[in-house]
Amino acid sequence: MSDTKGLGALRGHVAILATNVIFGVNIPISKITMPDYVPSLGMAFFRTTGALLFFWLISLFVKWEKVPLRDLGGLALAAVFGILLNQMLFVMGLEFASPVEAAIVVTFTPILTMMLSALFLREPVTWLKAAGVFLGLSGAVLMIAGKYLFGGTGGQAGQHRVLGIVLCVVSGLSYAIYLTAFRNLVAKYKPVTVMRWMFLFSALFSVPFLMKTVMSIDYAGIPPSGYLMLAYTVFGATGVTYLLIPVAQKNLRPTVLSVYNYVQPVTASVLALILGQDGYDWVKIVATVLVFAGVFCVTRSKSRQQLEMEAHSSIRHWPSVHKKRKAGCGN
Repeated sequence: MSDTKGLGALRGHVAILATNVIFGVNIPISKITMPDYVPSLGMAFFRTTGALLFFWLISLFVKWEKVPLRDLGGLALAAVFGILLNQMLFVMGLEFASPVEAAIVVTFTPILTMMLSALFLREPVTWLKAAGVFLGLSGAVLMIAGKYLFGGTGGQAGQHRVLGIVLCVVSGLSYAIYLTAFRNLVAKYKPVTVMRWMFLFSALFSVPFLMKTVMSIDYAGIPPSGYLMLAYTVFGATGVTYLLIPVAQKNLRPTVLSVYNYVQPVTASVLALILGQDGYDWVKIVATVLVFAGVFCVTRSKSRQQLEMEAHSSIRHWPSVHKKRKAGCGN
């Protein structure tokens, strides 16, 4: 399957772009929500249970797919990496680290995904792909560094800043493992089917350990704006995005998926501009160009399947060319 041509590829690109825009908006929103209104473990509970209800409600209106026991076990393991470790550790890390530091960690996910794709899927690390990852990383780091160079310190990191950064790193690694190791399993079923089971397993694994935190929240002290931001995180940045990710996984290679992570810092900067919290200068313009140049390079790089087909085609073509040359010499 080509990931640069066809309607399926277009759906994949639109899905993963929308996902990372939503994620980018969610970073500052979550930082406002935590820990003033909801602690990180409470946020993890609401994201898991809210998305669980979201997907099981949607599944009532679509045709159910039969999932064999073996694949259910695979989806349970996928839930550990794609939801539990990814989302829970990220919100915990974001409580301690600043949004800028969390955004820095996000930029390293494509590099991890590229290495894991070579390990799990035997995807080649081509020069074009490596150049795309480097360009995107450069743009994202420039976008973030601009905050420090031209916009002050970039916010308070918190007392346990290092712990927050480590948690975000492990979160990114688990997401890279999910994109690569479980790609073929996810592609077998509809997105609603995949997420219905994954969030069910996530709830079974995590909710019993989160109930104490949830019961201690002062719900009366949360303003309406806090509930709106919480709803965005639960249904937008969890429900909608996890509905879109399997669509992208089915049609695009893992490295292509992960390089779109560079859109998140750009989105956060644009949001700050709209809210009047930041300006748009030449640094951000250059960074934005680098990010999307990196996305373009990775999407244009060739997959293992394409390289194998080209090699096979040249092997088949070579004997006929050789025969023509011999015939020409004979004349």
